[in-house]
Amino acid sequence: MPTKSVVVGSAIGLHARPAAIIAEAAGELGSEVTINGVDASSSLMIMTLGAGNGDTVEVAGDDPAAVDAIAALVEQDLDA
Repeated sequence: MPTKSVVVGSAIGLHARPAAIIAEAAGELGSEVTINGVDASSSLMIMTLGAGNGDTVEVAGDDPAAVDAIAALVEQDLDA
């Protein structure tokens, strides 16, 4: 299973807005992707991680392209 460690880029961390953006994108990919073991297509599950700006998380999934796409979103400042 492909995995990628990334640093959370959103200024306030993976709170409601970034979690919703990531979950929507993950839901459209058609493959299972997780962030620290939780379903990346669920904004509620992403928020339960409590990941803050600068924290390192692990993105994993069946499809390397899907992992890269979600990892890229996690690294961005989605609060901007």
